[in-house]
Amino acid sequence: MKKPKLNRKEKITKEIDLPESVNASVNGWFLLIKGPKGEINRYFKQHTVSIKINNKKILLESERMTKKDKKIIRSLSAHIKNMIRGSQQNHTYTLKICSGHFPMNVSVSGNKFVVKNFLGEKLPRTLSLKEGVNVKVEGELINITSANKEMAGQVSGDIEQLTRRPGYDNRIFQDGIYIINKDGKEMK
Repeated sequence: MKKPKLNRKEKITKEIDLPESVNASVNGWFLLIKGPKGEINRYFKQHTVSIKINNKKILLESERMTKKDKKIIRSLSAHIKNMIRGSQQNHTYTLKICSGHFPMNVSVSGNKFVVKNFLGEKLPRTLSLKEGVNVKVEGELINITSANKEMAGQVSGDIEQLTRRPGYDNRIFQDGIYIINKDGKEMK
């Protein structure tokens, strides 16, 4: 009787180079990246993938070479590259204020984003802004910058949802605030 073959998988590793102005440290499942524009701390809990730092390189290692582990390593490397880019230069989202029927007043005061007179409403619509995100209103454009790409995207989505009106045709009722640029990618 033949012995079954042991399915030994090779070790898979991925290296991510750190630029000179960026430092990284690992504490358990937390990865901290510091750069000139800020620092980002993120929780990466993956039991099959380990994160190590060695000579200005971040090493992602897995003992098994399965499709799932390859996908996890690629996802983690994309998140880490976004963190590195955000610590060097902030991620920027741009939104446009469209008010055809009623003049809309948009302002930022402290950590509150306020939209007044949206379609003639008497009560203002407010949104609490997340920490680490800068929001500036310049005419009919709103610029959102942050070192953390996920937080900048979440705040822009929250602002867009603040003026959402379900049940209305957007081709006719175009009043609202819409994302026009997602970190360098123009929206159509």
